[in-house]
Amino acid sequence: MMAASELYTKYARVWIPDVEEVWKSAELTKDYRQGDGVLQLQLEDGKELEYKLDPKTNNLPHLRNPDILVGENDLTALSYLHEPAVLHNLKVRFIDSKLIYTYCGIVLVAINPYETLPIYGTDIIYAYSGQNMGDMDPHIFAVAEEAYKQMARDERNQSIIVSGESGAGKTVSAKYAMRYFATVSGSASEANVEEKVLASNPIMESIGNAKTTRNDNSSRFGKYIEIGFDKKYRIIGANMRTYLLEKSRVVFQADEERNYHIFYQLCASAHLPEFKALKLGKANDFHYTKQGRNPVIDGVDDAKEMSTTRNAFTLLGVNESYQLGLFQILASILHLGNVEVKDRDSDSSIIPPNNGHLSVFCELMGVTYQDMSHWLCHKKLKTATETYIKPIPKLQAINARDALAKHIYAKLFNWIVDHVNKALHSTVKQHSFIGVLDIYGFETFEINSFEQFCINYANEKLQQQFNMHVFKLEQEEYMKEQIPWTLIDFYDNQPCINLIEAKMGILDLLDEECKMPKGSDDSWAQKLYNTHLKTCALFEKPRMSNKAFIIQHFADKVEYQCDGFLEKNKDTVNEEQIHVLKASKKFDLLVELFRDEEKATSPTGAAPATGGRTRLSVKPDKNKAGQASKEHKKTVGLQFRNSLQLLMETLNATTPHYVRCIKPNDHKYAFTFDPKRAVQQLRACGVLETIRISAAGFPSRWTYQEFFSRYRVLMKQKDVLTDRKMTCKNVLEKLVQDPDKYQFGKTKIFFRAGQVAYLEKLRADKLRAACIRIQKTIRCWLARKKYLRMKHAATTIQRYVRGYQARCLAKFLRRTRAAIIIQKYQRMYVQRTCYKRKQAAALAMQCILRAYMARQLYKALLREHKAIIIQKMVRGWLARQWFKRSLKAIVYLQCCIRRMRAKRELKKLKIEARSVEHFKKLNIGMENKIMQLQRRIDDQNKENRVLSERLNSLEVSHAAESERQRVELTRLRGAEEDAKNNANKVTSLLEELERLRKDLQNTQKEKKAIEDWARTYQDEMEQMISELKEQNHLLKNEKNDLNRLIQEQSQQWTEKMQRALKEETQQLENDLNEERSRYQNLLTEHLQLEEKYDDLKEEITLAVNVPKPGHRRTDSTHSSNESECTYNSEFAESEEGSRGGEDVPKAILDMSLFLKLQKRVSELEQEKQSLQNELDRREEQFQRARARDDEEHKKARSAELEYESLKRQELESENKKLKHDLNEMRQSLRGSAEAGSAAPGSPAYTVLLDQLNASNEELEVRKEEVLILRSQLVSQKEAMQHKDEKETMTEPLPYIEDVQKLTDAKEISQAYMGLKETSRLLESQLQAQRRSHENEVEVLRGELQSVKEENNRQQQLLAQNLQLPPEARIEASLQHEITRLTNENLELHSDDPKEYKAYRISMLRRMVDLMEQLEKQDKTVRKLKKQLKVFAKKINDLEGGQMDVSPGQTADEPVHPVNIPRREKDFQGMLEYKKEDELKLVKNLILELKPRGVAVNLIPGLPAYILFMCLRHADYINDDQKVRSLLTSVINSIKKILKKRGDDFETVSFWLSNTCRFLHCLKQYSGDEQFMKHNTTKQNDHCLSNFDLAEYRQVLSDLAIQIYQQLIKCMENILQPMIVSGMLEHETIQGVSGVKPTGLRKRTSSIADEGTYTLDSIIRQLNSFHSIMCQHGTDPELIKQVVKQQFYIIGAVTLNNLLLRKDMCSWSKGMQIRYNVSQLEEWLRDKNLMTCGAKETLEPLIQAAQLLQVKKKTDEDAEAICSMCNSLSTAQIVKVLNLYTPVNAFEERVSVLFIRTIQTRLRDRKESPQLLMDTKLIYPVTFPFNPSSLALETIQIPSSLNVGFLTRV
Repeated sequence: MMAASELYTKYARVWIPDVEEVWKSAELTKDYRQGDGVLQLQLEDGKELEYKLDPKTNNLPHLRNPDILVGENDLTALSYLHEPAVLHNLKVRFIDSKLIYTYCGIVLVAINPYETLPIYGTDIIYAYSGQNMGDMDPHIFAVAEEAYKQMARDERNQSIIVSGESGAGKTVSAKYAMRYFATVSGSASEANVEEKVLASNPIMESIGNAKTTRNDNSSRFGKYIEIGFDKKYRIIGANMRTYLLEKSRVVFQADEERNYHIFYQLCASAHLPEFKALKLGKANDFHYTKQGRNPVIDGVDDAKEMSTTRNAFTLLGVNESYQLGLFQILASILHLGNVEVKDRDSDSSIIPPNNGHLSVFCELMGVTYQDMSHWLCHKKLKTATETYIKPIPKLQAINARDALAKHIYAKLFNWIVDHVNKALHSTVKQHSFIGVLDIYGFETFEINSFEQFCINYANEKLQQQFNMHVFKLEQEEYMKEQIPWTLIDFYDNQPCINLIEAKMGILDLLDEECKMPKGSDDSWAQKLYNTHLKTCALFEKPRMSNKAFIIQHFADKVEYQCDGFLEKNKDTVNEEQIHVLKASKKFDLLVELFRDEEKATSPTGAAPATGGRTRLSVKPDKNKAGQASKEHKKTVGLQFRNSLQLLMETLNATTPHYVRCIKPNDHKYAFTFDPKRAVQQLRACGVLETIRISAAGFPSRWTYQEFFSRYRVLMKQKDVLTDRKMTCKNVLEKLVQDPDKYQFGKTKIFFRAGQVAYLEKLRADKLRAACIRIQKTIRCWLARKKYLRMKHAATTIQRYVRGYQARCLAKFLRRTRAAIIIQKYQRMYVQRTCYKRKQAAALAMQCILRAYMARQLYKALLREHKAIIIQKMVRGWLARQWFKRSLKAIVYLQCCIRRMRAKRELKKLKIEARSVEHFKKLNIGMENKIMQLQRRIDDQNKENRVLSERLNSLEVSHAAESERQRVELTRLRGAEEDAKNNANKVTSLLEELERLRKDLQNTQKEKKAIEDWARTYQDEMEQMISELKEQNHLLKNEKNDLNRLIQEQSQQWTEKMQRALKEETQQLENDLNEERSRYQNLLTEHLQLEEKYDDLKEEITLAVNVPKPGHRRTDSTHSSNESECTYNSEFAESEEGSRGGEDVPKAILDMSLFLKLQKRVSELEQEKQSLQNELDRREEQFQRARARDDEEHKKARSAELEYESLKRQELESENKKLKHDLNEMRQSLRGSAEAGSAAPGSPAYTVLLDQLNASNEELEVRKEEVLILRSQLVSQKEAMQHKDEKETMTEPLPYIEDVQKLTDAKEISQAYMGLKETSRLLESQLQAQRRSHENEVEVLRGELQSVKEENNRQQQLLAQNLQLPPEARIEASLQHEITRLTNENLELHSDDPKEYKAYRISMLRRMVDLMEQLEKQDKTVRKLKKQLKVFAKKINDLEGGQMDVSPGQTADEPVHPVNIPRREKDFQGMLEYKKEDELKLVKNLILELKPRGVAVNLIPGLPAYILFMCLRHADYINDDQKVRSLLTSVINSIKKILKKRGDDFETVSFWLSNTCRFLHCLKQYSGDEQFMKHNTTKQNDHCLSNFDLAEYRQVLSDLAIQIYQQLIKCMENILQPMIVSGMLEHETIQGVSGVKPTGLRKRTSSIADEGTYTLDSIIRQLNSFHSIMCQHGTDPELIKQVVKQQFYIIGAVTLNNLLLRKDMCSWSKGMQIRYNVSQLEEWLRDKNLMTCGAKETLEPLIQAAQLLQVKKKTDEDAEAICSMCNSLSTAQIVKVLNLYTPVNAFEERVSVLFIRTIQTRLRDRKESPQLLMDTKLIYPVTFPFNPSSLALETIQIPSSLNVGFLTRV
């Protein structure tokens, strides 16, 4: 061993023992020196301690492996192989990475996660299928694949040994292994054997599994299942052997445990009608099911499980009556457990009469109540002479009842196992098998009894076999590598096995004691002490007990209690009880169970003992059925030893594979690891023994290339040689001084334990030193760069500072000079300003003084003048004041007098009024007095009248006098006024001046006020304008916002509609792709069924001795219009073959299989038809949605279309008439040929000429008629389109957006009124258009009537012309046509020039339509002429005989019958062949054609063109049988050649290209308008004329799909081996990724020696695929689809392997993958295929590579990962993060917290939980129409094709 001082240095990490964690990690804080007794350590929690070494051994603690080695797939990859390293590696994988599988050499360690994991799907199965065991992460599927592969490769049977404690997951592991075999191998027949094998699991679980405290579904028996395979390694059947059924569980269960599941399933289903007779209830009602006090398992529905169990019984062939019989027996066991036994006395017991449960038991079993109740409480004792019946006490009676229940259940268990084996048995001879052993692991409890003894005995045998196998593999490895073999000391447990099974061993003494009449457990224990205590070191006696013994097993010491050993070994039951059950006459199944029972059930016939959990062995060996009587006398130990011996012989004859299941904790917590329990199981299951054996030799093994790649950094350049082996030797001699630490093999280097860790330490030190040197250099470079930058910066700063200073000095000098100049000019300016100011002041003073003196003079003159004016004015004012006062006084005096008089008068009137009123009140009736007063008043009135007259006269005279005086006064006043005016003239002028001044001031004030108002008004206006501008701006903004909002809403609506349309389109495309995919999958399944049918047919043909082997006649006349015509034709062939071999004895045919196939084919046809109908329906819906707007227009034109249809019918009738004439011509020709009188001038010849001329003329007439009709219809169509455009223009625009914007009720009402107005307007326009339309229809009808009349007239004229000779006919018809056109032109031109112009335009359009119709009619004429062509040839042949007789006659007379243009004599693109040459054509052109020569030397698709040209000729001669026979033969031949050479990519590609080209030709020349758009006129002439081959196009399309899928499979088979090696394993960028140490699994024998594929290999293969397809002329769109599928396969396979390989999930591997992907993208660019969608298929792989390279620490990193990895599922992201493994010590692992953060962020994603991508996915293929520009008549057929029998037509 390497010096301890080199390894145990400071910072080295070690493992020290710990009570709680078993092993705890610590770090040395001080170097270890030789002889030190104490190690200074520091624990991971920071606590320091002193670890004392054992002074006796002085063993140092185990060293810890480097972190880079922790978490590896294989424990043998660890450098230090010991218990703590193994335990820590398992814990890290299980807790941190959530990985439950780990390799330990040849052992797969499986830890039960107690959680459902998504790693067992079908996709995972196919991912492991075909892979080497070390290439993928550890998995149970990898072990199963290794066993399956070695069985097929080595021709040797295999076995998988699954062991472990209860609850460790043994049954589940075995179940998954069987599921793997059933999935990958399939079955050899249609009997679904693999389903039956899997169906046996629920049955065996229901009757053999139960809930225990350790496991909810614990198997209480061991089983070994042999899965049989045939020569093709397909499952044909299975066989099961069982061991050690725990029968005691039927009658006893501990707390928190249950009985077998089947009992609880029965109770849960007791309500079903068929179970009413069983009289069951709840599980708590029965003693046998309620003892555990927990009858329910969480998450398990017993009723549902019952349904599963019954379905499994049905699948295995157990009919309903047998199932009910089984359930009846199980129910009777439950009722038996409730039978109550009472004491009669101390020595006897009794069952009360009419016990309900016993009555039910007897009723169900069909036995008598008296017999059963009697023998439950009695037993029969036999002596030599007499037989006694003795009662038994209550306790023995209860034990006898329980023993009977256990015995019945054991028999039922055996019966079910037998029937399962019968159902799984196959009549086909078994070639090999794989056995799966599911058995208990090593067990040790506080109380261990007979069951534990047997289990541990079995594990001793298995451990011995395991040790020998491991030792053998080690020896083979050393021998193969030519390493010197040294004997490795390993534990041999043969002494322990001898102690148990040898003569006078424990089992032998136990059997001997059982034979003794008075044998007991105590006496047996004493025999053991006496025999083995002193002779065997493995046998010990406990100190405090005389009824126990201790055995030193391979795993641990176990103390066994002797109590119950004898009785459990005897396994007795009362014989009379069995006889009672056998006597049942109503229950046949019960009798069948006990058919082989013997009279004695034990050697002694003693009653069963009490207590204990008993496990019985199951059925005896089948091969010893003849020794049944002896078998029943065998003890349980002897039976178990024999069955174990048989098992070991079977295992030794197979290649074993080991699965060790570990239970991580006893509480069933998910992903919780208990180190104590784990270590205990690792010791018990032999994993640590495997480690010890590996560590004893050379556990670490490297290939030379791996060692060189990993430790290249430790070598110098001079050490690297071309020979890798010598290079490694030289380096190791320098690195490791001790040569015993390593050995050189042929292909590998072998290292002792710890050497890899040492090398890793050297590598890490070298890399660390290199890093330090790199850091030093980089830091020096950075410091120098920093210094240079600082120096350059300082120089730059100095330069800029000095420049700044110089600029500042220059600026200062310039400023100083400028200041002086400024001062000069400033002083000059100040002086000049002072002078000017003084001068101006002097002038101003003079001016002011002179002005003042002038103003003073003016003021003096003005004062004098004003004084005179004032005097004048004052005097006038005084005079006016005196006059005014006088006038006022006079007026006032007059007023006072008048007032006084008025007052008096008023007073008088008031007094009179008061007196009258008073008297009226006092004397109301004094009427007389009133009358008197009235008369008085009248008198006074008269007086007044007289006085008034006198007064009037006085007034008149007074008025005249007054008038005279007034005139005089006026004259005086005038004189006075003149005087005043003259006196006051100056005063008035002064007043006028003053008034004008006041007016001026007022005007100025008003002006100022107006200016102020104007200014205010202006300000207000400006403010108002600004406000208006602001409002206008706001309105504009609002308008812009509204417009923008409208535009946004419009854009949103548009985008929404576009998005909705896009989504709908995408949905339709997805639906269409799904339908295509389903349809193409159905085609694939149909093809597989056809292949199976062909295989069966070949087998039948081989089985039947046919006189002419290989001769099968093809029914060439068979045709079918269905898409499965190929299948029908082959079926017809098989029928003919069967008819031809009637005389031969028929072989046995599996008619059920044939009917199944036939039914399956019919179902596939129906499903295909339904899918086709669904596809058609969807397409019709889509077309209907697009054509919904055109329906109204079609209705409007229905009348014209009806007329057109009538006209076409007339034309068809005429064509029929022409065909009839043609037939007459044929008959005439036949008659003439027979009579030999068809020469020119003969009657038949004349008739032929007349009919031919008449036919041509009639065709011309009909042509003109159709052209006229066509022109009329086109004009109507244009008119209707014009109207439609008008209607479209007048339609209202969509107003949805406007309505959405109307938020006010008033606006809505306005909009509604506007809509009403629009509706009225539209309605009026519609009415007007309808009227105009009716008018036009009337006009058109008139025109049609005139056309009819013209037509009749033309026909009459034509009839007249027909009577004329041919030359005169042509001239007459031309003359007539010219006359008609001239008349029409003159009429139109004379009527209206505009109308004449429109007529000219319509005539031009009419001419275009006439030309189109003429072309169509020309086609019809050509068809008829082609049909006449044959007759013309026959006439020529007949003429040949006449030309010899009268050559002059033929030279003089022209040959009128063959009036065919010269161009029609050219090659028409057809090939003629005879009917009997069809097989030769197919053989030479399809079956024996070599694609390579055709593809290189000839034009692409040549066979397709030739076949189509042959088909054209068959169509040309109107031979239906020939057409269909040719198509059927072509399809069948293509299928045949593909079946024969379907694995050749070149062949498949060639026929895919030719099939597509043939399909395109059928479309291009079909005559359909949609396929004739790109045709030339010549190609249109070559269209098929007689047959519609649309149905055959569908058949060819299906065939093309099948060929495409076969091409993809062929391509997958070629690419599959390259992808993983080239994309993942090969280092495209050398030196980026280093190879980590690998374990034993990387070097198993399953790895074949294959060449290493690189990325260049993949690219070369892709180039090969692409070039082959291009050479074959494959359609470019089809090539794109193939490339997309190729890239999907590459991406899916690479990603799946990445997800299943922990060693590939590293940063450097991510870089390699991204580089490889970039190379593939570059290839796409070179081939111009970037738009084919291939790059998108690699997106998941690209994101996975990015995920490996991105930072994975913070929450920001998690957010970036979630947004980046949108093409990966959550499961895939988490899987990559869990698998991420550092390759170098400088990388860091992903923390568990970060992974949980990722899971939390991706929690809301809705995606499939599937982990792997579906590598079997094939995108649905489409074949876009690709017309050919190649003219058929130009194709030349090379002689190399050997088709010289074809004739060009």
